Parts: sequence; structure tokens; C-alpha cells
Amino acid sequence: MPAHVSAPAAPRVVLAEDSVLLREGLERLLAEAGFDVVAAVGDAESLLRKVGDDQPDIVVADVRMPPTHSDEGLRAALVIRTRWPSVAVLVLSQYVEERYATDLLAGDTRGVGYLLKDRVADVESFVEALHRVRAGGTALDPDVVSQILTRSRRTAPLAELTPRERDVLTLMAEGRSNSGIAEALVVSDGAVEKHVSGIFAKFALPAAPTDHRRVLAVLRYLEG
Repeated sequence: MPAHVSAPAAPRVVLAEDSVLLREGLERLLAEAGFDVVAAVGDAESLLRKVGDDQPDIVVADVRMPPTHSDEGLRAALVIRTRWPSVAVLVLSQYVEERYATDLLAGDTRGVGYLLKDRVADVESFVEALHRVRAGGTALDPDVVSQILTRSRRTAPLAELTPRERDVLTLMAEGRSNSGIAEALVVSDGAVEKHVSGIFAKFALPAAPTDHRRVLAVLRYLEG
């Protein structure tokens, strides 16, 4: 690289996790993946304070944190999305909890993710999800999507989808691009575009200048 060209700045992260061992492990993982962990805290109050002070690019937060270990992390994430909308948020949960995904994805769906903690073990996929969320995309855990699809098989919108459209929706909800879906299903990009258009039509999601319909399609399941 020429001397006069500066290297791109590392994405700045505020990490919130009450388990000291997991927090330290995540901090090392993020640093090794090229992120700049500007703060690592163990409770929601400290998380909000650090986000206000440091204005990071992305927050990685556990859903459950002190003092009640219920949904403090999620509520802090919702505050961050309202107060600092330019800060991307990826929340981690021990279990599949659709209500949390619904709350987090309500409204603006840009720069938001909801993953199970088990996904951290697949470092490459976890880091990919972080970059996707930081860039304004969405990352929704496959197990959450699977649960939504299973429960929603009794709803009218899903009944209208073809098996292939269901496959496409599952991958779409995980945050895959059309080319990523095409690669996973071994079909052409054009075929994926056709299936995606069919999903939008059956869910009555009108054309828009953004890709938010991709997440809105999943939210229709969550609302079912």
C-alpha cells in the first residue's frame, strides 16, 4: 500500500456481556477478526453510557444482563436504536425467543441482528454477520427462522408459498443476498429473484426503493 494511503479504520465495537469468561473470549475473537473493541462491559447501564461516550460502529450485546437477567440487554439495544440510529446492533441470546426478535426488528430494520450464542463458535459466519449488520444489513438466526416457519405453517400467507419459496425465505431471513441464496440452493440468480418477487406478492409487500421487504416478510410470520 502506498505510504500516502491510510488503511481503513477498524470497526469500533462496544461489547456487553455479563459472563466474564464469555466477554473476554468475545473480546479476543473480535480483536483477532479486525475489530476495535473500545469498551467491554457487564451490564446494560454501562452499555448505554459507553455507547453515548464512544459512539461505536456496532454494539454486540447479550439479551439477558443484570440485575434481573431478563431482557435488560434487549431494552438497552432498543434504546440505542432510537437514540443513536447510526450505531448497528447485534444481540446474542442463549435461547430462541421470537418476541425479542420481533421487538428488535420493529421499525427500521437496517443494521440489526439477532443470533444465538452458539453461532459464535462458527467464527467465520459470526464475523460475516457482524460485518453485514455493520454495513446496514440484517442477520437473523437460522433457528429463529426455523421456529417461525414451523409455527407459521398454520397461517394463510405461508400456505400460499411453494416449497422453494419457503426455502428462499428461510435463507433470506438469515440475511443472505440473492447470490448467496442462489449458491446455497444451486439455482440461478434469476430464479431466486423470481421466488423473492413471488414471496413479496403473496405477502402483499409493495415495491420500495429499499430491501426492507426482505425482513418484513419474516415479520409477517412473527405477527402470525
